[in-house]
Amino acid sequence: MKILVVDDDMRIVKTTCDVLKIKGYDITGVFSGEEGVEKVKSDPPDCVLMDIKMRGLNGVEAMLQMKQIVPGLPVVLVSAYAADRLMDEAKRGGVYAILSKPLDFPMILSFLSLLGKEENILVVDDDPKFCKTLKDILTGEGFQVETEMEPRSAMGRLENNDKLSIVLLDLKLGAVNGIDVLKDIQVKYPGKSVMLMTGYRHDMADSVEMARQIGVYTFLYKPFEMDELFRLIEEIRTKKLRRALAPV
Repeated sequence: MKILVVDDDMRIVKTTCDVLKIKGYDITGVFSGEEGVEKVKSDPPDCVLMDIKMRGLNGVEAMLQMKQIVPGLPVVLVSAYAADRLMDEAKRGGVYAILSKPLDFPMILSFLSLLGKEENILVVDDDPKFCKTLKDILTGEGFQVETEMEPRSAMGRLENNDKLSIVLLDLKLGAVNGIDVLKDIQVKYPGKSVMLMTGYRHDMADSVEMARQIGVYTFLYKPFEMDELFRLIEEIRTKKLRRALAPV
């Protein structure tokens, strides 16, 4: 992954670049917000670590310009101190986190490790054609996907592959109610994000309400737009990445 480090303190840039380079990342260091914005234009990175308080263009202003160029760019801002106004503006602008100096490198490395991985997805649906189609589309987008048509085997899938972090679960699985599978997942794997799918919007209204009370992540009503599914997956991924860093 390509990481851009932006700070007007040359010593901090060198130290940060040295640590990340040793861990195998492709690192570029620049010394002003203006240089950072130009670098994003010419060679977009996968992530930006940037100081807030810099001469000229400050980190928040630079971040906003960078996100106009690459809207989904993950930006982590760093500062020994920051005005509340700048911090509020950064949060509104979509900063991943605002960290204090000196940097907690183990936390940063954990974050970057997560950033470099796509989400692994389990599709649980008793329609083999639907499973295959959804798997083909998601795999084509770079996701690791497993499918399971037997709802009673879904827990075994999760037990055998702890990398499965998102479950797409049909609400009506033959004789099995998806709510029962959801309950089992919530008890044994509370960290998994479960999206329930159904083609019976009105008939399953009671089950939908029950799932909301249990804590399902969201619902998708068949047939759903793939762009909406991709948006939700990215939303889950972003929340996980932010949890890996200090709270904003």
